[in-house]
Amino acid sequence: MEHCETAFCACPPRGRRALFCSALSLGAVLALPRGAVAADPVPRSSLSPDQALALLKEGNARFVADAPFGAAVGRQRRVELAGGQAPFCVLVGCSDSRVPPELLFSRGLGELFIVRNAGNTVDTAAMGSIEYGIGVLGCPLLVVLGHERCGAVAAAVDVLQRNATFPGVIGEMIQPIIPAALAARTEGGDGADLVERAIVTNAKRVATRVRTQSPIVQGALRDGRLKIVAARYDLDDGSVTWFEDF
Repeated sequence: MEHCETAFCACPPRGRRALFCSALSLGAVLALPRGAVAADPVPRSSLSPDQALALLKEGNARFVADAPFGAAVGRQRRVELAGGQAPFCVLVGCSDSRVPPELLFSRGLGELFIVRNAGNTVDTAAMGSIEYGIGVLGCPLLVVLGHERCGAVAAAVDVLQRNATFPGVIGEMIQPIIPAALAARTEGGDGADLVERAIVTNAKRVATRVRTQSPIVQGALRDGRLKIVAARYDLDDGSVTWFEDF
């Protein structure tokens, strides 16, 4: 019988090996004593959800004002973080190169737990990352950040309006955004205006999905340990518009 390279491997025959080894490896890591993992737990952020949101708002105001970037990113901060992380915000954002979360919120190393993909959608991997950030790392804030002129949302609108198709798996990637485009279309308007409404609608829908489908997130909300906010970043002036009620 062939074996994988997992130290604890006792693989079943080919076919179920990958799934078995993944589960076994995860179980082995979880069973390891404190000190044997790559980064020991550190105290969670002491910020309340509202304090965490206020920090992001303050940081964005500094970014818009072109204030000097004073966040901790140097060697000392790297050394401090080598033993573990305690970010204060899980941020679901778009992969767009014009929307780097740490910069537009003036934050440093170890402060934001970021999940990024085109269109700021949430699939299984993204949901698991969100739950890790909230349930394990104890982040008190979750932000779903859309942005002006989002190409993924524009592509979803093109599918809706012109039955557009895209190469590879790009079409599959934007499918979760199409319901937001449909919802935005019912409000009227067309063209760029429809795309911009769909961007906000998509951010709100993703935030609602996380809030309603994750027991870990629901538990944190119920205990008052978490706030969920949707938002939109403006490419031209750098400001973020917040949607705290959706």
